[in-house]
Amino acid sequence: MTEQSRTRRPGGRSARVRAAVHQAVTELVAERGYGKFTVAEVAARAGVADTSIYRRWGNLEALAMEVTVDRLTTGSAMPDTGDLVGDLRAYAAQAARDVNGPNGLALLRSILALIDTGEAGERTRDRFLADRVEQIQRMLDRATARGENAPDVLQVVDIILAPMYTRTLFGTGPLTDDYVDMLVDRLLRIGAIR
Repeated sequence: MTEQSRTRRPGGRSARVRAAVHQAVTELVAERGYGKFTVAEVAARAGVADTSIYRRWGNLEALAMEVTVDRLTTGSAMPDTGDLVGDLRAYAAQAARDVNGPNGLALLRSILALIDTGEAGERTRDRFLADRVEQIQRMLDRATARGENAPDVLQVVDIILAPMYTRTLFGTGPLTDDYVDMLVDRLLRIGAIR
């Protein structure tokens, strides 16, 4: 066997197994919640052997964390409409689509469940929050560079994202376009943007 033939090809069998296992975990979390399925069930759904999962990830917790982190880092591009109000509306609409998407609730539930798993879970939560803050801060920095008065990043999190996540997690109502626009309007009304 040559050195070249031993080198893994991107998109080869390993990538297909990883994608199938990630999809299986995402589906099972959406259906049952975190911690309510086994490695054997993930393997059966993904069409791989249990030993493949144990060999690659070691345990279900490590696999769940990888799936969660992977979902966090594949977010949508930040909008750039040319003004902050337009950017905020586009960002809020995209965030609502992500949360309303087929894996949105599963992702939020995974993050909450992983927090209870100790330091590694807390790092996953921190990465989730840091990713959101970094996205929002880039948008706000662009607005400031254009001479617009931008709110603090935590105002955007508290007034736009937190209500969406809460509404989704507790099932208190849909994330309709009108609801999402109302969240942006609330941020505008408190005087954060002039």
